[in-house]
Amino acid sequence: MTISYNWLSEYLPEKSDPEKLSKILTSIGLEVESHEKYEEMKGGLKGLVIGEVLDCTKHPDADKLSITTVGIGGEQVLQIVCGAPNVATGQKVVVAPIGATIYPIHGEPVTMKKAKIRGVESFGMICAADEIGLNNDHAGILVLPAGTKPGIGAAEYFKPYHDIIFEIGLTPNRMDAMSHIGVAKDICAWLSHHNKKETHFKSPFKNNLLASRVKTDHQDLQMEIIIENTEACQRYAGVSLLGVTIAESPLWLQQRLKSIGLRPINNIVDITNFILHETGQPLHAFDADKITGRKIIVKNLPEATPFITLDEKERKLSAEDLVICNAASPMCIGGVYGGLESGVTNGTKNIFLESAWFNPLTIRKTSLRHGLRTDAATRFEKGVDISNTVNVLKRAAIMIKEIAGGEIASDVTDVYPNPRVKTEVALKYHYLKKLSGKNYHGDTIKKILSALGFEIIKEGMDDLRVAVPFSKPDITIPADIVEEIMRIDGFDNVDIPAAITISPSVETLAHPAAYKEKIASCLTGMGFNEIFTNSITNAAYYNEEVLETAVKMINSLSAGLNIMRPAMMETGLETVAYNCNRRNNDLQLFEFGKTYSTTGVGKYEEQEHLSIYITGNKHADGWKAKTAKTDFYFAKGVFEKIIAVLGLKISSYDYGTVHKLDNNVRTSIQNEAVASIGSINKETLERFDIRQPVFFIDIRWDRVLQLNTAIPFQYSEIPKFPAATRDLSIVVDKQLRYEAIEKVTYGAKVNKLQSINLFDIFESEKLGANKKSMAVSLNFLDEEKTMTDKEIDAMMAKIILAYEKELNAEIRK
Repeated sequence: MTISYNWLSEYLPEKSDPEKLSKILTSIGLEVESHEKYEEMKGGLKGLVIGEVLDCTKHPDADKLSITTVGIGGEQVLQIVCGAPNVATGQKVVVAPIGATIYPIHGEPVTMKKAKIRGVESFGMICAADEIGLNNDHAGILVLPAGTKPGIGAAEYFKPYHDIIFEIGLTPNRMDAMSHIGVAKDICAWLSHHNKKETHFKSPFKNNLLASRVKTDHQDLQMEIIIENTEACQRYAGVSLLGVTIAESPLWLQQRLKSIGLRPINNIVDITNFILHETGQPLHAFDADKITGRKIIVKNLPEATPFITLDEKERKLSAEDLVICNAASPMCIGGVYGGLESGVTNGTKNIFLESAWFNPLTIRKTSLRHGLRTDAATRFEKGVDISNTVNVLKRAAIMIKEIAGGEIASDVTDVYPNPRVKTEVALKYHYLKKLSGKNYHGDTIKKILSALGFEIIKEGMDDLRVAVPFSKPDITIPADIVEEIMRIDGFDNVDIPAAITISPSVETLAHPAAYKEKIASCLTGMGFNEIFTNSITNAAYYNEEVLETAVKMINSLSAGLNIMRPAMMETGLETVAYNCNRRNNDLQLFEFGKTYSTTGVGKYEEQEHLSIYITGNKHADGWKAKTAKTDFYFAKGVFEKIIAVLGLKISSYDYGTVHKLDNNVRTSIQNEAVASIGSINKETLERFDIRQPVFFIDIRWDRVLQLNTAIPFQYSEIPKFPAATRDLSIVVDKQLRYEAIEKVTYGAKVNKLQSINLFDIFESEKLGANKKSMAVSLNFLDEEKTMTDKEIDAMMAKIILAYEKELNAEIRK
């Protein structure tokens, strides 16, 4: 929220220092993120003076240059070479002498230095209007009226507007502070409390004053207002003005708007923008001559009704959009955006001015639906003060009549079908002390709340009941009242107790977070990159069976983001495709994320996953080692390292069918399926326009964490005695998997066996039909003594016997 210091000061009883105001604003919860100097003419014309051209002759060596003698007050005379075609003797001009800096509207700042132009010395510059930031005119130098006195500073002559601009970080619930008057009210409440003196803001409109100034000149342009949807539009007021003149706004109004970053357009539009930032109430002006039947009808139109908005785009209206219509056609999307046909133009003579209260939910839905994030929509969707609707309208009508001329050609029509009742909240003093930690006196509480606009309805010994002002729709419970009291008193004024009582708690998320960090570090150490993808994805990626249990978005942002992802693969493939399309083909990626499903209305399930995507080469080519393509076994090795880091042991690999995966396995730990590994099938890759194999690992992260939690912490000393290794080569059926060998090896129950590792596979016709050779390395260790060859041979014999009996294996000599 942008607040002008000068503008804000107009509503305060006395002007305060900007630094003091900044501290007050931050203290009352309106955090000042920055406050910067604003200059209408950058640099403030510092160093520039008014001069008189005493002499002007043509440059001897340049047809387009002139040599001028310029007096800048007293006996000071400068020789300046000027290239402007309109320079002449006797002119009063703006001069930038040596050392002065100019800030052109188009270009970088320039500091004047002594120069020699075509052999003639020049001691400054005679300025054009755009060179001092006055306007865009660069046709020639700026010539001032003949009576202008030379020698005075340019800043003294032009009196450029300057200000201090506060950038306030508003929380979403503080709609009451989305205006200069709203901020002024809070400051006055703070001043009343801390200065012990009742302070009121300077209101630009009071009911009795406005009533006397808003006089209907005649009723030649009376409009009938009809509200059909009284839920979406609970109050609508309007007034007509006849014979206005559309023109530039007066300088003071333009300066106010430009200081907060708004571009002046014309007097009518500028007045509505001024009122918006003064009061927080959006207004809309219609060309009254284009209101057919002199009727204003607030209603909903049929689905897909075409409507052309001010930006000249045709939009299809939703049946939920609230529309302001005349007797024949729509004119405006209520509270969001105006229509092209009914808008105010330079030729407009008669206007109808609207001030209304629209339902925040309706406005937000319409604004998002059509992608129209206007200032008006932002205010309406946070809620505006419904009690101020007519007052603001009268204020605007007076300003228009004073600035744009014309006559008030109708009564102020106010349609308010169901007047709202103020919200009432009861506050107990002991509850206030419990939440704030401070014991407030009853009189202090009443004074703070009264200064903020609350009405004391009932007062007891240890409690009170208040009516909440309509400008604070977010206040509904006692805790909200406590917050209001504390922020005006100052959060830094809360007493620090002598003793603090705490209840120790157990950190339930420490274990999952620690292991997530551990595995992420492990993977990054292996060369992987972590990615984060959108959990909202496209339903078109999935078949009907998957979509039956998918969580669908009711109010999706786009057609391509309409369900919560039921699986991790597809969102990760979007990232793979994005990189491959940019020739980044060697990818090793991982992501921690959730999938979502539903089994009925209100029944939802989330599952945590660790997903890994591998494609391209294992590593870049080097002088010492050539690269190799990633494959299924590389992916399987990555998975086994993760499981080892988690302290778990894989119980089985099941080779079956996994949706969208080829050459895949399901892995189990303690007979519970925890992951699937495989290469993504060709059909899925083609859908994402990926032309290289991608290997995918999907780990049920929540399940492996549960299994990990059940493992007790263990440690052992480094063995004192050496381990022994024996290699063994066996001939087995070609279809036999290494998993079977591993299972039989451990099933032989050789206590001293530490591990088994496959290090070679050999296939040849010499081995026999449908046979292959597999070489394994067996590691033995006795923690109490050094093993003898005899002991090792006995263990090897036991393992060989198991191979021959259960695998029908032959030992290769």
